[in-house]
Amino acid sequence: MGVGDVNRLPEGNVELSRSLMRALRHTGISLIYQDLSLRVVWAQNVPACWSDHDLAGMTDFEFLPDGEAVRVVDAKKAVQQSGKPESLEIRVPDGDGVSWYEISVDADKSADGVVNGVITTAIDVTDRKRREQTLRALLREVSHRSKNLLAIIQSIATQTGRYSGTIDGFLARFRGRLQSLASSQDLVTSSNWRGADLRELVLGQVGRYVTDPARHLHIEGVNPYLNPNAALHIGLALHELAVNSVSYGALAKANGFVTINAERGDAGSFTLGWREVIAPHSAAAGERRFGSVALERVVPAALNGSARLTIGERELEYSLSIPAGSFELE
Repeated sequence: MGVGDVNRLPEGNVELSRSLMRALRHTGISLIYQDLSLRVVWAQNVPACWSDHDLAGMTDFEFLPDGEAVRVVDAKKAVQQSGKPESLEIRVPDGDGVSWYEISVDADKSADGVVNGVITTAIDVTDRKRREQTLRALLREVSHRSKNLLAIIQSIATQTGRYSGTIDGFLARFRGRLQSLASSQDLVTSSNWRGADLRELVLGQVGRYVTDPARHLHIEGVNPYLNPNAALHIGLALHELAVNSVSYGALAKANGFVTINAERGDAGSFTLGWREVIAPHSAAAGERRFGSVALERVVPAALNGSARLTIGERELEYSLSIPAGSFELE
């Protein structure tokens, strides 16, 4: 058999050659020796996706894809002419995918320097290439998400500045909103960028403002899994509602509570509701601040949804409708 015929190997101890050939079977390394006409004299450990037959007598065009064969043959001819080694990478169809190989071509020279043939070493680097492709995809994703996050921060900074009367007031509000984003981002990152479920987002954004989340937070309805964009923006809305409630609403009282409800809506959407009792003539119903702008305009616009904030004499209600595509429901 040509593929394993060690007796046809040029020069050297046959037993040593047999041992070396056996060792190759446990590696991703292939060896092919070709004469000056670039026909295979012997080959060892050839990948199954190249050929499952003896390569003896074949040319590269008979066991490699045409495009890659052209590149490999050009490299081998260059080696024949210069005597200097050449290297390249090729890809070969392998089942439903492709496999990558690092090809090294060296001249087989006689004692007086005459080229008698070429020796090709092929190393399977498919796993490395897949890791590189995965890393590039992850870096592109990180870059994309970083740009989105920076755009959100820029918007928050601009709007916070517009509704802040002093530098100290701006810094206090801006820090709080950045912490809100960071909290939501931690959830997204810990899920490998898949997102966050609504209940853990509520506990992360509102739970830190209360002493006993089980008593102060009444969470009802479905628990959708939010995509990263939805998690960041809904987290911001929950932060604004929580800060307002701690300052003017139900969470300012020792026995106060808020009700947060998530219900399935039409066309695959879901509606997030917030309801709480407030004091009569509460400051929550006073001047228009960034909080209300974020709740009524910024967050729904970012989610292609709609929102309604209603502040009555004794009750505050917020309703945010989120269309399908921003979440998953079991």
